[in-house]
Amino acid sequence: MSGEELQHARDALTSAKAALAAAQQELAANQARVDRTTVENHPDVLAAAAQVHDAYLDLARTTLPAPVSGYVAKRSAQLGQRVAPGTPLMAIVPLDGVWVDANFKEVQLARMRIGQPVTLTADVYGSKVKYHGHVEGFSAGTGAAFAVLPAQNATGNWIKVVQRLPVRIRLDQRELDAHPLRIGLSMLAEVDTRDESGTQLGAATTTSYRTDVFSRYGEEADAEIARIIEQNMPARAVASEPSRAPARRRAG
Repeated sequence: MSGEELQHARDALTSAKAALAAAQQELAANQARVDRTTVENHPDVLAAAAQVHDAYLDLARTTLPAPVSGYVAKRSAQLGQRVAPGTPLMAIVPLDGVWVDANFKEVQLARMRIGQPVTLTADVYGSKVKYHGHVEGFSAGTGAAFAVLPAQNATGNWIKVVQRLPVRIRLDQRELDAHPLRIGLSMLAEVDTRDESGTQLGAATTTSYRTDVFSRYGEEADAEIARIIEQNMPARAVASEPSRAPARRRAG
């Protein structure tokens, strides 16, 4: 054998030893990573489960459920149209929970309190239909106070105008069911101010709409991940002892 062939054999042996050492180090690292783990909490399984979870949410969110039940009042989305995040698609009006914002003059608010009864009539039905409700709260400011260019009294260039303050009135639901109203209709409100035991601040309730239509997506994704893991679990063989039946001796 020539010296060159001997050197090639020695280099191949050195390379094989280095590959063996690298493989042993990788084996030790993998054993340390998965030591005392199960299929459910294996790092690779957890990483794959996170990807499945994200994919499930992306697929589920392609359907956009309405946060409240109501009627479509203004729809801008059309079939086949591509929309960007944040684009208004439609306006949904829950007509089973409407209220009235009555703009009373500031000189009419001195004796007005929360909880006072209110009698209302709508132009759409006329004076024959009466609605009953109660004062639910007052706005924190007039419409002019929140304008883009509010009036500045200190400048001297100002004309006094009687301001109006929005007063929220809650209606009787049974009367709304009998005679439904729409958003933007004209109403005439009369408040009975004889009972002044209520307050003007602090007792008003905040009206807000909340929805839980998206909360179930996470639970459904976790259930799908658990089902996938269960289907791919290795079958466990259960060993059983052979049955032994008593034998009868033959008389011979």
